[in-house]
Amino acid sequence: MNKPATQIIGVASGKGGVGKTTVSVNLAVKLASLGKKVMIFDADLGLANAQLALGIRAPFNFSHVISGEKTLSEVIVEGPSGVKLVPGASGIQRMAALGPQETAGIIQVFSEIEDDLDYLIVDVAAGLSDAVMAFMSACQHRIVVVKNEPYSIADAYSTIKVMIQEYKLDHIHLLPNGVESQREGERLFTSINTVVQNFLDGQIKYLHSISADSMVTQAMKASQPLVNHSPASVAARDFSALAKKVMLLEQNVPLNGNIQFFVERVAAQMASKVS
Repeated sequence: MNKPATQIIGVASGKGGVGKTTVSVNLAVKLASLGKKVMIFDADLGLANAQLALGIRAPFNFSHVISGEKTLSEVIVEGPSGVKLVPGASGIQRMAALGPQETAGIIQVFSEIEDDLDYLIVDVAAGLSDAVMAFMSACQHRIVVVKNEPYSIADAYSTIKVMIQEYKLDHIHLLPNGVESQREGERLFTSINTVVQNFLDGQIKYLHSISADSMVTQAMKASQPLVNHSPASVAARDFSALAKKVMLLEQNVPLNGNIQFFVERVAAQMASKVS
């Protein structure tokens, strides 16, 4: 029996500071604790901080792959529950301003990865750059993290608008973060989805909401994923529910994707921006 192909999930936010990396890391660790093989690609190449959230130190990062000093396999580090991380290049300004051809070249190194992953979680940068959209286009599932705040809502909507109208993407899932209740999260989703349906002639899907929880900050200060630091906390339970719902997503998308598929789609998307 053939192994199901790798599920590739992009996590975006539009606006920074809404907990995108916290979501990526805790989702990855929870999936791994449920027996899945998971890797995070920290594609926020200008302000990479996934390694901090995982509580691990990466001696090398993606810039060493770009320069040819290291191979991709040599920069990968392992974190909690066996989650693997491709570290971003924090603080290296040139990495944050890569052009289309450079981005396409970078992603080619992912052909080094053997297809033994259940999930590749791509934690993209904030904003609407071509690189961000190329990564999101190449994913099978797309999660947009939003807080119930005017600027975050506006930026999340802008992100969704670009995905639908300019890139013709579907399988877009909204993840309200830091809400007071699941009901508040569901209301936030409904209000945004109504606008998407009315003005963009599209629709988004609801996954789950992550509750506001002071233990999230405590876990960040301790440089640990919340699901390990405070597994009984309200938000940790939400991440458990989120992971189980994400595991059901693979039933909804044709399993024709793998790492090579991801590479080819990013390269094609970036090439289309050049032409």
